[in-house]
Amino acid sequence: MLICAGLSPHPPIIIPDIGGDELQKVKSTTAAMREWASSIAEQSPQVLVFISSHGIFLRRQLGYLRTPEICGDFAAFGAPQVSFQVENDLELARRIAREAEQEGVETVGVDMDNWYVHDPGSLDHGITVPLYYLEQAGVEAAVVAFGISMLPRQRLFGFGQALGRVLQRSPRRIALIASGDLSHRLQPGAPAGYSPRGREFDRIIKESLEQMDAERILNIADDLAEDAGECGLRPIIMLMGALDNFEAEPKIYSYEGPFGVGYLVAGFRIGGSAHTQLARRSLEYYLRTGEIMPVPQPVPEGMEERAGVFVSLKKSGRLRGCIGTFEPSRKNIASEIIHNAVAAGVEDPRFWPVELSELPEIDFSVDVLTPPAPVSSRDELDAKRYGVIVKSGRKTGLLLPDLEGVDSVDQQIGIACQKAGISPGDEAELFRFEVIRYR
Repeated sequence: MLICAGLSPHPPIIIPDIGGDELQKVKSTTAAMREWASSIAEQSPQVLVFISSHGIFLRRQLGYLRTPEICGDFAAFGAPQVSFQVENDLELARRIAREAEQEGVETVGVDMDNWYVHDPGSLDHGITVPLYYLEQAGVEAAVVAFGISMLPRQRLFGFGQALGRVLQRSPRRIALIASGDLSHRLQPGAPAGYSPRGREFDRIIKESLEQMDAERILNIADDLAEDAGECGLRPIIMLMGALDNFEAEPKIYSYEGPFGVGYLVAGFRIGGSAHTQLARRSLEYYLRTGEIMPVPQPVPEGMEERAGVFVSLKKSGRLRGCIGTFEPSRKNIASEIIHNAVAAGVEDPRFWPVELSELPEIDFSVDVLTPPAPVSSRDELDAKRYGVIVKSGRKTGLLLPDLEGVDSVDQQIGIACQKAGISPGDEAELFRFEVIRYR
C-alpha cells in the first residue's frame, strides 16, 4: 500500500561530502530534507519507488531499472566514498510496467549500464541525493526506479494513475518519491541562464502542490515551462497522477533558490484510501437508514474481484470492532467491504454497537486477503508478513498479520487457537495468507 509520497530536489551540493562550506547557502533545504526523511522513516516503508528526471529519458516509452541489485555513488561529483547498494523490487517494478501497458504507456526495462548517462553503472543523483537523506534517517528499504519520457503530459498523468493503482494493491508499505528541481533560471548567472519567468513557474508549482491542483499543473503553458528551464515537471505530473485516487495531505517543507535553481521539498500524507472511504460510508449509511448501502456503480476501481475482507474500527487507538471473511462470500470486494463494515460496527459481540455520533472519532482499516495456503511447519510463517488460520475439526481461528503486541509466530498461533477454542494439545492444520492493508 502507498503510505506516503514526496517531492525531493536533487542538487548534489546538499550532500555534506560534496557541498562543504556551500552548505550554509542551502541550509533551509538541508534542514527540510532531514525533517522530510524522518517523517518517511517513521512510517517504516519497505519499498521506495522513485521517479527521477536524471535516470533513463526516452521519447515514447518509460524506462525502469531491471537489475536485481542496484548501486550508486557520488563519484561523478568527487565523492566516491558516499555509496549505496540496495535491492531492486523487480516484482513490483514489473507489475507497474504491466499496469502502465494497459493504460497505453509502453515501458522498457534497462540495465544499470544504460541508466545514468553521466556515470554508467550507477544510480543517478536524482535518486542518490534523496536516498542519502532517507538512509541517514534510518530507512532500510528496497528500491524501484522509473525514468521520465517525452510523452504528452496527459499520458504521463495516466501512467501515474496506473502506478497509484498498483501501489494501492500492493501488500508492501511503499513510499513514492518524485525527484526533480524546479526552474534553473531564477537569477543572472544561473546554470541555464536567466529568465524572469522562472519564478513564475516555481510559484505555480508550489501553489498547485499546496492545493493539490493537478489540473493547473497539467495546463502550465509549454513556453513557460521551457523558459523556466525546469527538470521536475514530468516527475511531478506522474506523482500527481499516482495520488489522484488518494486523500493526500500536502506539506511544503521548504523552497529556496540560492544558486538560481528552485529547490522544493514537499511531503504528502496519505489519508483514507478508497477502500476505507467506502467502509466509512457504508457504516454511516446503515446508521442513518437502517439499510445496507448499495454497491456503487460502476464498482470502484480495484474492488471488482472477489476476496476475503476484514474491516477494523479503532477509537482513540483502541479496537472498537473487527469483523471479516477469510474467503469471499459476496460478488466483489466492494460488497464484502460494505457488509463487513456494518458488521464490525454493530455486530461484533465484544463491543456495544457504534453510534452515529462516534463516527468522526473512528479510524477505519480494510484488509483484503490473499487466498489461504497450507503450510507444513511454523518455519513458513512470519507474524509480521503473514496472517495465520488454524483448523481443528470444525473449529477455525484466524489472526491478521502485523498486529501490535504480536511479535512471534508462537504468539500468533496461540491467539488464533484461543479464538477458535482449540486446546494447546489438539492437532491443527495451519494456513497462511497475506493482506493488502488500507488505512
